[in-house]
Amino acid sequence: MEEELFYRIAITLVQGLGVINGKKLINYCGGSAMSVFKESTQSLCKIHGVGDVIVGSLKSKSVLDIAEHEVNFLIKNSIRGLCYLDANYPERLKRCCDSPIMIYVAGNVLPDREKMISVVGTRNATEYGRQMCDTVIGNLKEYETGIVSGLAYGIDTAAHKAALKNGMPTFAVLGHGLSMVYPSVNKELSRSIANTGSLITEFISTTKPDRENFPKRNRIIAGLCDAVLVVEAAEKGGALITADIADSYDREVFAIPGRVTDIYSVGCNNLIKNCRATIVHSAQDIIENLNWDKKLAVTGLQKQLFYDLTDTQLAIVKAIEEKEDCDIDYITVLLNLPASRVSYELLNLELQGVIKALPGKRYHLL
Repeated sequence: MEEELFYRIAITLVQGLGVINGKKLINYCGGSAMSVFKESTQSLCKIHGVGDVIVGSLKSKSVLDIAEHEVNFLIKNSIRGLCYLDANYPERLKRCCDSPIMIYVAGNVLPDREKMISVVGTRNATEYGRQMCDTVIGNLKEYETGIVSGLAYGIDTAAHKAALKNGMPTFAVLGHGLSMVYPSVNKELSRSIANTGSLITEFISTTKPDRENFPKRNRIIAGLCDAVLVVEAAEKGGALITADIADSYDREVFAIPGRVTDIYSVGCNNLIKNCRATIVHSAQDIIENLNWDKKLAVTGLQKQLFYDLTDTQLAIVKAIEEKEDCDIDYITVLLNLPASRVSYELLNLELQGVIKALPGKRYHLL
């Protein structure tokens, strides 16, 4: 049994701790979950947000017993347990402040493709909604796009099936543990998803699909992608929650319009009406807005322009060229420059038409 994995799982089981304070504890103890459990009670109680009750739970034998069971479950079922500190933890999700300490991944492909779209919507999908899923997702195939959804009835199921039909990797984020599939009617679909992509959850294997779990899983659906596409949604519901979370993460939000008399298009129409989502008539709207048609290779004209760049600007361009869509924090650390200087140089490069700014303070070459 890998000790660090065991303790990483254990820390997620501590009642009342939460992901923010859990990460705070791990960081306080030098990035080691095992060190958290070895640290003295007196020392842990000094950490803001951590009190006697939480520290008492850390010392609970039941927490460690459950963690041991979970490690054995992962090994037996060839499931990957990924911590936010791991190099192969999805990079987009890692950048979200409330990303899970642990995610459990069952399948052949990790959810970290170059291009990722989350598709969400009502459980009461109409034929129009299913057709739009099929058409839009099918037209994203040539861009090697990964499709994320939640395995629920309706639009989620339609999105996964459209991806599978087109030979695209698809990823299902679950509101329960990996010892079951909900809804059970999607059991065969879940097997197909695991073959081309993966099933993902932050919940331990025995967790049931309780109502309160689904808003939590929605933040993972939003966090794994470049953009969220809302296909059909009523006036209220989980799809709109996911759209709101995506916006808070600086992800693009798209919505497919519907008839004003259709109850399951009210949510999408309102998103568009209130300028909270970009209208989508076809996949081309997504492609153009995310600038996917632009080649990242440097053109001859750009090479000529580069002769007029400063050494610092050339270093920034090289960083962006080597790590597609990198963010300002990455450049700042890589080049060991003040953030204010990097921001200034990025603006100049954007004005010269060398780079383009993307949501989330990310940049890529034009």
